Amino acid sequence: MSPERHLAARTGRETVYLPSNRLGLYLALRHWCTPGQRLLMSPISADEILFLVLAAGLIPVIAPISVLDGNIELARVLLGAVDAVLTTNLYGLPDDVLGMTGLLVIEDVAHAAETSVDGRPLGTFGVAGVFSMSKHAGAGSGGVLAVDSPADRRELERERDLLLQPGALRRDLLGVATSAARRTALRLDMARPAMRLARVLGLQEPRQGYRIALRPQELAATLAGGHGLPAFDAWVRADLHDYRGSRGAVARWYQGRRLARLPKERAARLAGVARLAELPTAAAGVRAQIDQPLFRVPLLVADRDGAIAALERRGVPTGYLYDPPYDDYAEGFVEPSPERETARWWARHVLPVDPLYAGRALPVVESLLPAPPPPGDHLLPRAA
Repeated sequence: MSPERHLAARTGRETVYLPSNRLGLYLALRHWCTPGQRLLMSPISADEILFLVLAAGLIPVIAPISVLDGNIELARVLLGAVDAVLTTNLYGLPDDVLGMTGLLVIEDVAHAAETSVDGRPLGTFGVAGVFSMSKHAGAGSGGVLAVDSPADRRELERERDLLLQPGALRRDLLGVATSAARRTALRLDMARPAMRLARVLGLQEPRQGYRIALRPQELAATLAGGHGLPAFDAWVRADLHDYRGSRGAVARWYQGRRLARLPKERAARLAGVARLAELPTAAAGVRAQIDQPLFRVPLLVADRDGAIAALERRGVPTGYLYDPPYDDYAEGFVEPSPERETARWWARHVLPVDPLYAGRALPVVESLLPAPPPPGDHLLPRAA
């Protein structure tokens, strides 16, 4: 079954196939928002998401986050001052989508393909839900945009086709082979040599810490020239240079096959979540979501970088780190949160652990010291 049919069955919505989640997010932002509008978003998310928002001509309004789960804390937001909301669902922990009723919401479901709220899958609460094939499914690329209206689906397909670049069978075969090799290396406890080889071959984007280089002067010049996705390719394509490249039958077959395996992995993922949730370092929000097959389990630890090195020695790679928050990383290009310390604390201390490899990670993570107490700003009175 194709990826879009899998997710149509899960969501009950119209679906649009995409070569990447990031292209789907851009299409949704351009389709439902108008350049100049103010978009509320979390400060802790992937680099390329911020550049997609800028490419769409929107003003990124950075939200305060909850100390419990790292997602937007709606109670501290003046919702009347924003035009739309982009959720993150960090590591699969759900944003407060029920509290967003009545708002224009676009759901980034990249981390939350298996998460539900009140019995409904994420990706069905907003005007659009954008899924990724490279996260839970581990397919390396691919995305699906889920919407309610057939008319919106048709228009989004037209807008997608205008941005697509030509694909190639050789590229699809290489992408499938690389994805399969990474999964095999991790399963066979060969992740360390695989990670070293990836660095030698330049398969990982150079970074300054955990973020790609901002290049602020170049970014400012690009913004001054207007908006539109192609102008921002140099930033948006990080780690997936063909994010706009058409995918053929081989890639789509592989993505659908990987999606079809998710139910078989569900029990193992839930077991890993339960084991990791027992640790004193587990984020408090995890304990309220142990029935969710999370993409990663966020631990909050004193020495995150030391823990990453220790896990790598055991063949457990760590990724999906978003440090520093957007309003420190791209200050001057966003409207900063009025309460930044909780996000800084989260970004500095969070250690996301794959629950499928909880057993391999536990000898390291069970002895980690908890992060120091969070900043006191999360105890301030909530906005009315």
